[in-house]
Amino acid sequence: MKILIVEDEIAMATGLKFNFEQEGYEVTHVADGRSAVELFEQEESPADFDVIVLDLMLPGMSGYEACRRIRSLQPNLPILVLSARSLSEDRSAAFDAGTNQYLTKPFDLRELLSRVRNLVNQRQHRPEPPTEQPSKNTQDQVFEFGDVRFDLGRFTLAVGDAVYELTGREAELLDYFIRHEGHVLSRSRILKDVWGESEELATRTIDNFVLRLRKMLEPNPADPRYILSVRGTGYRFVKPDSQD
Repeated sequence: MKILIVEDEIAMATGLKFNFEQEGYEVTHVADGRSAVELFEQEESPADFDVIVLDLMLPGMSGYEACRRIRSLQPNLPILVLSARSLSEDRSAAFDAGTNQYLTKPFDLRELLSRVRNLVNQRQHRPEPPTEQPSKNTQDQVFEFGDVRFDLGRFTLAVGDAVYELTGREAELLDYFIRHEGHVLSRSRILKDVWGESEELATRTIDNFVLRLRKMLEPNPADPRYILSVRGTGYRFVKPDSQD
């Protein structure tokens, strides 16, 4: 298993590298965001990692921007932010940029190792998007209703003549809503099932993601017809032909 550590504090990076190597990882370390992105921009042989541990406060290019760029190049690569920034706004911005998990410094080493291990396991058991030769299950990743066509494999959402490129998290959340059509989904359940978090992530982060999906999906985001709010609980996804 290969892990990329993006951390400018040498003492921190050295400690992380040692502990991950003790767990059997092959570790690569870079000290800035630009160097991390360049690993994935190589045309001949782009980097191949199982997970990234990324700091946010980096010289030159911030961790937020590095996360966005890496996510655009590697949509399914797990990214865990490890940062001293602890405000909910920092977490929201990191998730908006495409991170999968967020852990604040100082941290418990066992928790970090467990989170990384879980991210790697989730990736290994997640089907890859279709390539030039679609599999028989390709259609399972395409959802159509009304004038909407959502392609999970390509992270695209077409609504009428408009086509939107979704982030990995936006696509996962919309897929989760569609596959649980008609069910009332609490925010805590969404945090657990989509983000892999329990109570650490601010629940308004979910609301922000829903707001963005509604702006793309709904004819009138202020009066949604697909992603409905359930007061005091969470959300319920319905298709037009299944609404009361």
